[in-house]
Amino acid sequence: MGPGRRVGGSAGLRLVLSLAMASLLALPARSLRFDLQSGQTKCISEDIKLNAMAVGKYGVVNPADSGPLPDSHRVTVRVTSPYGNSIHFAESVELGNFAFTANEAGDYLACFWTPVHKPAATVTLEFDWRTGVAAKDWTNVAKKGQIDLMELELKKLGDTVKSIHDEMFYLREREEEMQDMNRTTNSRMAWLSFLSLLVCLSVAALQLWHLKTFFERKKLL
Repeated sequence: MGPGRRVGGSAGLRLVLSLAMASLLALPARSLRFDLQSGQTKCISEDIKLNAMAVGKYGVVNPADSGPLPDSHRVTVRVTSPYGNSIHFAESVELGNFAFTANEAGDYLACFWTPVHKPAATVTLEFDWRTGVAAKDWTNVAKKGQIDLMELELKKLGDTVKSIHDEMFYLREREEEMQDMNRTTNSRMAWLSFLSLLVCLSVAALQLWHLKTFFERKKLL
């Protein structure tokens, strides 16, 4: 029975680790590589819930394998909240990073633009944006807590489950907000339709009264 238990425990351990890794792969994270022409702007949005952590890093890809970046390969970066508050700003930089805890729920914008340059140049950017559990520095967590791999994976899994749970409630709240908006819109449309019908009937009645008085004045009725 002893060996059988060890086999079962090992299989359970592998299952837990597999679930942890699969869950971590599904975490909100966005790693992009894109091109910008001189003088152009590109904005990337990320829906972040309230009190969620977010970290990002960006950098200009050197067109040459070695040597300094040319002057044309600089970007200006601004990250703003759903209500337009500036969270991060950097002007004419080659690379940078930002980190914040969302105090507003909704779509956050990261906008990149390049200065006008003649002749026109193409700037390639790498941008990595992570939110929620994916934004945590698990290496430092492991070092500070002095925990082994298994404990670290279980901690990741626990935080992932909590993040998914919070995300479900967040989506439910957003769905309720959308339903309330739909109900309000339908109610307003119903009142608008009623008022439109009332105006049409009033205009028709006024036209009939005008025609009747006109014919009576001409003694046609």
